[in-house]
Amino acid sequence: MSTTAPRPAVVTDFSLVTGLSRTKKPLQRRMSAMAGMYADQEAAERLAEEDVLVYEFFDMGVPQSSGEVAYGTSITYPGKVGDEYFMTKGHFHSVLDTAEIYYCLRGRGLMMMENPEGDVQWQEFTPGQGVYVPGRYAHRSINTSPDEPLITFFAFPGHAGHDYGTIESKGFRKIVVERDGAPAVVDNPKWAR
Repeated sequence: MSTTAPRPAVVTDFSLVTGLSRTKKPLQRRMSAMAGMYADQEAAERLAEEDVLVYEFFDMGVPQSSGEVAYGTSITYPGKVGDEYFMTKGHFHSVLDTAEIYYCLRGRGLMMMENPEGDVQWQEFTPGQGVYVPGRYAHRSINTSPDEPLITFFAFPGHAGHDYGTIESKGFRKIVVERDGAPAVVDNPKWAR
């Protein structure tokens, strides 16, 4: 017989249309916190002056421990820095072997993934499609729509943690830019080995 006290279920609200919650406060990333992440530094600095909102996400407050599942929604807004699409910062998990799942609710875009050994993958986001990010892969959501937010629901092991520092210092090997009116994956000219 278990002596562990019962834990209450958690109910969370978020809109299937906007990804926003009426009861939770989002964490926001504005261009002032993202400017160094883009290849066109001059264009990024201009947008940083306006402090444009690039993305926001909701952490639903589940305990950060093994056996728990952390989840939330992420909203990446439409826009470009030069010819590079708006994106999330991207992160590895602190517990490197933990995976994550993203389910696209609205919009379109790409999930960019890269492991420490240099394997790079990307998968398309369209409504109703889930993208599984394997353990060991840093990942970043990229909005390729000219006028609609990319809204995803995500879930990952509660103890996984986040390592943003590696991506902030090195970047991803590939970036997504507009070429002839369509998204194209190209080498990142700023990637640091």
